[in-house]
Amino acid sequence: MSFRVVRSSKFRHVYGTPLKREQCYDNIRVSKSSWDSTFCAVNPKFLAIIVESAGGGAFIVLPHNKVGRINPDHPLVGGHKGPVLDIAWCPHNDNVIASGSEDCVVKVWQIPDGGLSRTLTEPVVDLLYHQRRVGLVLWHPTALNVLLTAGSDNQVVIWNVGTGEALRHIECHPDVVYSACFDWDGSKLVTTCKDKKIRIINPRTGEIESEALCHEGSKATQAIFLRHGLIFTTGFNRSSERQYSLRAPDALDEPIVMVELDTSNGVMFPLYDPDTNLVFLCGKGDSVIRYFEITPEPPFVHYINTFQSADPQRGIGIMPKRGCDVNTCEIAKFYRLNNNGLCQIVSMTVPRRSELFQEDLYPDTLSDEAATTAEEWFSGTDAEPILVSLKGGYVSQSANKTLTVSKKSNVLDKIPPRGPQKSPSSPNANSSNNNQQSPVSFSGINEADLKEFMEDFKKQTDEMRKLKAIIVKHENRIRSLEAAQKARDEDVLDNILSAEKESTHRVPDTEPLPSAGNLAPDEV
Repeated sequence: MSFRVVRSSKFRHVYGTPLKREQCYDNIRVSKSSWDSTFCAVNPKFLAIIVESAGGGAFIVLPHNKVGRINPDHPLVGGHKGPVLDIAWCPHNDNVIASGSEDCVVKVWQIPDGGLSRTLTEPVVDLLYHQRRVGLVLWHPTALNVLLTAGSDNQVVIWNVGTGEALRHIECHPDVVYSACFDWDGSKLVTTCKDKKIRIINPRTGEIESEALCHEGSKATQAIFLRHGLIFTTGFNRSSERQYSLRAPDALDEPIVMVELDTSNGVMFPLYDPDTNLVFLCGKGDSVIRYFEITPEPPFVHYINTFQSADPQRGIGIMPKRGCDVNTCEIAKFYRLNNNGLCQIVSMTVPRRSELFQEDLYPDTLSDEAATTAEEWFSGTDAEPILVSLKGGYVSQSANKTLTVSKKSNVLDKIPPRGPQKSPSSPNANSSNNNQQSPVSFSGINEADLKEFMEDFKKQTDEMRKLKAIIVKHENRIRSLEAAQKARDEDVLDNILSAEKESTHRVPDTEPLPSAGNLAPDEV
């Protein structure tokens, strides 16, 4: 007698419940850009959505208590000169968000508590390096103020937002970077590229540790690091069928699992919950959300269920675990952007009868405290993320945090202003005069470098003076030639006019015709 054994899992009965329309966000002009982005970012304080905006790019930031129909003239974050392509909230400060745009600039913003009362156009810092549009922004999971950006110039840049400087330029990609993701402690980086390859990179040095063919299709691919080191990817095969795979970092070219899902054009974005090891697949243009559980036993990726909706989704965002409601056994919360301007909230819940805190559903989750600083991380220090318990509710630690940027000074700023200065040995110098300024300090400047700079400056000034003299000489010559040409033209014109006048007043010298009486008879 044979019988089928059902796999035991506490997430086998997870189901999704959409909230009522009045509990969602309505009348939002979602961006119509064709860029493959989620267009949405969520944290326990705010919801940010990229929207259509005239005269540049913008995104809207809404507190979670402001639901319902949004006013069309609601304040925006609108400092970009081109459409915004990607946004990301800082994991260590719920009031800080980064945005990348087609204007090649990355901006970092500070959102006040309670939301915006007027349109925000002044960022905390502008990060300038990319030469083409920036389509990907990603924060480091453990290091404070470390941001990754990727653009269509095939460049990946690691920034220290606290100082506004670039820590590392990664130039190993021959084409556009589709996705990037740090591992659990932020020591490795996985990227997918338009050349169909997946790469594992050391983010501190930019060296490629391993690379392999990701998916054979030419459409966009996505890759994420799982908590225990495996890599989950989504993409297309040669027949444009969507598929997902599970790989080990030391054997990227040999997928552990490769499964075809369906035939569709939309890119699938994998959204991962490290506490439950659940992966949610959300396709652009789909009306479903599929979710899977990753386990150590075969087949490793277990299909659980599908959330079905009537409207296709244009973008989607997932709430961090510290923003979920533990009293209702909510393990995930999604914000689906529809084409009709509705941001639908979907709650993923595990059915439990008990109203007590379920410790098996809520292990310690990621906190909003950074485990290390940007300087320590870049010098080689790896740190595990700081975890916190959700029992009794979570209180944010970023209430009084403010992002401050202290840019490093430029050497040229220390050069003293030009002008005559009195030497200390001159007879007119009076050391006891309080109105006399103290001599300029040259601390921190090499005297040889300063001398070389002044010599170069003098040489360039002389060259500019010579060039100016040549230009003045040529201008005088051109003026004299124009005057001579003008005089010749006037002489020619005078000659022509006088000739015409003479021809008009000239008398014709013709003889008078003979009369009839003077003619001979034979001539009459």
